[in-house]
Amino acid sequence: MTRTRRISKAQQGIHKNLECVVKKHLNSTHQKPVAEHTQQAFDKIKPLVDEALAAGRPLIFDSGCGTAMSTRILAEQNPHGLILGIDRSASRLEKEYNRQLPQNAHLIRAECADFWHLASRQGWKLSAHKILYPNPYPKSKHLKRRWHGHPAFSDMLALGGEIELRTNWKVYADEFCAAINLANKRTLRCQGVEIFIPQKPLTLFEKKYHDAGQPLWRVFSK
Repeated sequence: MTRTRRISKAQQGIHKNLECVVKKHLNSTHQKPVAEHTQQAFDKIKPLVDEALAAGRPLIFDSGCGTAMSTRILAEQNPHGLILGIDRSASRLEKEYNRQLPQNAHLIRAECADFWHLASRQGWKLSAHKILYPNPYPKSKHLKRRWHGHPAFSDMLALGGEIELRTNWKVYADEFCAAINLANKRTLRCQGVEIFIPQKPLTLFEKKYHDAGQPLWRVFSK
């Protein structure tokens, strides 16, 4: 069995400040300047997305896609959709084994928070949003680095669609679910947190954690 370090010495249970942090960000406006490379990437892909949405094609974000293994699988599973794999790392996106993508998949080097803001401001609506194995930042002091504690959370929710998050840290899943329900969006509710066994791993992280015998957790929101 593969030896993979489990999350330890971490925050226990949902953070006591979660509600305060979530509501603060939901009631504030995005003020951080958008990174230039993200603006350029958005401007480049925008005509293709606008055309797809006008034609009624599903738009799917694979945020933090890393080496884009998941982006490829999602594109194969949704041949009529437009799938955007978004990651900040050029080196991960340029891995040799990820160069052959289905025609309906595109890789975007961008800061996810900035890209979500631009997309929500443009009025894009997603069919689905995959957030697979984000950095859990398990120390209590790092709540605001997790997506549900980040200012970008409101833009994520504004994009809509069926949100699926996967993680190997149950606290992250519980917090994410709770944060969505704290937002009190009529069109978006967390369906709960479930443990699951992947039939076909979507990411290299998922494969590593599964092979190491770690429990995996999934959150569905729609």
